[in-house]
Amino acid sequence: MLKLEHLQKSYGGRPSVADLSLGVAPGEVYALLGPNGAGKTTTIHCILGFVDPDGGRIQVGDVDALADREAARQLLAYIPEQVSLYESFSGLENLRYFSELCGRRLADAKLAELLERAGLPAADHTRWVAEYSKGMRQKVGIAVALARQARLLLLDEPTSGLDPSAANEFGRLLRELAAGGVAVLMATHDLFRARQDASRVGILRSGRLVRELEGPEIREQDLEAAYLRAIEESASSPA
Repeated sequence: MLKLEHLQKSYGGRPSVADLSLGVAPGEVYALLGPNGAGKTTTIHCILGFVDPDGGRIQVGDVDALADREAARQLLAYIPEQVSLYESFSGLENLRYFSELCGRRLADAKLAELLERAGLPAADHTRWVAEYSKGMRQKVGIAVALARQARLLLLDEPTSGLDPSAANEFGRLLRELAAGGVAVLMATHDLFRARQDASRVGILRSGRLVRELEGPEIREQDLEAAYLRAIEESASSPA
């Protein structure tokens, strides 16, 4: 569903993403781990078209995302660290508005169904978003992705600032989406959630993918030790 080939992006001559190649299949949760400045957010912004890469290829489904940005965006949804919603709208009104922006006009009963599927209780649907916690805002973001029928979900530090219960609930929602065939790319520092939720983990340092772990490897290894070892080994390797 997502394929990056030799992606490159530099700022002021300094590489932020350097020859990055990876793929995310339908039904897969791919956790992209790395320290601050590793290039995780830049990678996501290149996929979204927020920044133009200096080289490489981005494919979303069957679409060349660099040749047809709009067609690629129709297939994906993005949930940033801080979900931006209209504070004076309710959760239901926000969902209605963002659904109509992407050409999906849905009845209120269907919107309510999507919010509940995303884990937002019915009692909160008509509350102003100004009263929402971060976790509640993210659930509206998930509902928007459901309304868009997104096949690829991009997440940037989605569990940052969430309490353990809310982070666990968010992880459950991601696994449910993946089970329904959605491809998920999640940039994160959260090693615990990566271990719990990811089917594949990529470790990024200085814009380069220095190691990948799959399925049983993620659960059977000490992920923190594997992460630190990969970062240290790549730092000591000649450029």
